[in-house]
Amino acid sequence: MELFLYDAQVRAEGYPVLCGVDEAGRGPLVGPVVAAAVILPSDFQLEGINDSKKLSEKKREALFEVIKENAVAYGIGMADHKEIDELNILQATFLAMRRAVEAMGMTPDMVLVDGNQDPKLSLPTRTVIKGDATSASIAAASILAKVTRDHMLIEMDKEYPQYHFAKHKGYGTKDHYAQLMEYGMCPYHRRTFLKKLKGVLPNAAAADLEEK
Repeated sequence: MELFLYDAQVRAEGYPVLCGVDEAGRGPLVGPVVAAAVILPSDFQLEGINDSKKLSEKKREALFEVIKENAVAYGIGMADHKEIDELNILQATFLAMRRAVEAMGMTPDMVLVDGNQDPKLSLPTRTVIKGDATSASIAAASILAKVTRDHMLIEMDKEYPQYHFAKHKGYGTKDHYAQLMEYGMCPYHRRTFLKKLKGVLPNAAAADLEEK
């Protein structure tokens, strides 16, 4: 598989312990941004591993368990909605990535990060555009990050069922905006993502936005 070949090529350059890093949740209106860091065994092969967005929910869930069971190390990090509002989504994403790498409890020789922006990990780092479709390590991280965040939104849905978080996972769907118009924001909504709705949301939510 090409994804595993890419990782093998990087290892052959002199970086035997390779870590993939990716995030989930930069775009949604609610909840944290979640990052994962994964070190796979050098001989690891897994049919079907790919960018998490290209996989069905059922397939992601199955791969999620296999990756966790077989990884040399993995870590999950996140930045919550308050940190996103305070820092901005890019810096909050970098913070989540740093926390994920720290949570592994193991220092890799090279970190492969999805995208083209360096999160400043204080480790040798290579950014990889479309990395979740290029590197098996990044693809594995994308699955762990996506499934972890989806699980969090399912739990959030139990607390605030009127928003249908389990269905749209916090993204700005027509249904999500309709619920916002009816109920205003819940405590987990990202205030900075909803400023354009100031004066349109119910009064309490609009006043809350005014403070940000």
